[in-house]
Amino acid sequence: MSNAYDVLVIGAGPAGSMAALHAAELGARVAVVERNRTGGTCTNTGCVPTRVLAKTARTLRDIRGADEYGIEVGAPGLVWQRTLARVRQVIEDVHTNKQVSQRMREAGADVFFEGTATFRSPNEIHLSESGRTLSANNMIVCIGGKSRRLPFPGAEHAMYPEQILQLEALPRSVVIVGSGYTGVQLVTCMNAFGVDVTLLEIAPGVLPGADPDVGRVLADSFRMQGVRIDTGIKGVDQIELRDGVRTLRYTKDDQQQTVDCDAVILCAGWPANIEEIGLDKIGVETKRGFVTVNEYLQTNVPHIFVAGDANGQGMLVQGAHFEAYVAAENAVHGPRLPFKHELLPNGGFTDPDHAGVGLIEDEARKQYTDVAVAVAQYADLDRAIIDNRTAGFLKLIVDRKTDLVVGAHAAGENAVEVIQAVATAMAAGVKASTLAAIELAYPTYTAIIGAAASELAPKAGRATVRPIQPHSGVSNDV
Repeated sequence: MSNAYDVLVIGAGPAGSMAALHAAELGARVAVVERNRTGGTCTNTGCVPTRVLAKTARTLRDIRGADEYGIEVGAPGLVWQRTLARVRQVIEDVHTNKQVSQRMREAGADVFFEGTATFRSPNEIHLSESGRTLSANNMIVCIGGKSRRLPFPGAEHAMYPEQILQLEALPRSVVIVGSGYTGVQLVTCMNAFGVDVTLLEIAPGVLPGADPDVGRVLADSFRMQGVRIDTGIKGVDQIELRDGVRTLRYTKDDQQQTVDCDAVILCAGWPANIEEIGLDKIGVETKRGFVTVNEYLQTNVPHIFVAGDANGQGMLVQGAHFEAYVAAENAVHGPRLPFKHELLPNGGFTDPDHAGVGLIEDEARKQYTDVAVAVAQYADLDRAIIDNRTAGFLKLIVDRKTDLVVGAHAAGENAVEVIQAVATAMAAGVKASTLAAIELAYPTYTAIIGAAASELAPKAGRATVRPIQPHSGVSNDV
């Protein structure tokens, strides 16, 4: 087996596996190196196990509300070790279904599980366990990310999201620091599992970066569920551990606050996992924890490309797949295919769910001269009334000049699926007036798309859900 390749891919997560498969498809001689399992964080400690926990939380919620539909059941209890067993089984099932290693080998790639890869030179890597050295004309770095470590006294007494699966028992109380996508999903899971939850956030509101109305709905719902929330904090000052109790100290409005708890989970960001790979030794530039790339996903070292979380661009599995395809094209054929995430739906399985795609309202008003915003409330949606899931809304943001949707954001039951449908319409260039005229199935959650669109095109006359009146807090601007 020769150790000289056309393309060498470092990492076999969602980006790495896609990059390897496409590079091989293009006729390149490909090698892939992975120090753990295929699937990356997503399959092994991130998206897949988190979704199983979210399913568990949703099942508990539905059982607790069963009496509203005439179903008599006792109070449900969670057996944590059995939940963990289910998580592990699903992870294995996903691996079996994907067959990533087999697919890469069948495509002609050589796959190495021989420890951590470290650059010895711009064209060579060394594998720590075998001592093997591999070389290639082009490299695609798909090393993913890791939880950000915060430098405050007592940080060693905290844990990170990927370590939850190592808990032998659930804590009675937890402080979650950070209300990004991971943090809010953990709030929902832990709260549903019966854990007393406190959520701390440096930003002024929950879910910073998302549409602010989405964050407000989540915060209101969390508080109604008994979660304590403190936003706008200066930061965590210290964690002290005494007799099994953690005392977390933080500052807000120049006043120090304390919270006693059994566990602290830090969800404070997801920088690139670059410490051990040696990019600095070969002159690859990084900035704010991520590898710097141009529009071709190319680093300042021209034959080294980066796809997935490590470049800080899309930070989602579907985005990683797209980036990997582009990186493979450019590694094999030269930098000729530019990269841009045009439409990248995002969301999370919280209670209620949240999702978004495209521009948020403030961004749209800066980019377009005439913007219309329409909001449909879940409280006016028959399906939500039937299911007793009336919290939430869908917001459509439209450029009046073209009648095209430039952003959509939702909080509510099945919000991720609702936004996926809107994203499909946006990708196809479907106008808001057309959305209003589609005879959507009844009673469904996606019917809320017609409700919002009919606010923008009231003369369409065929929307299956009547135009609704705005509720307080989130309003129309049409």
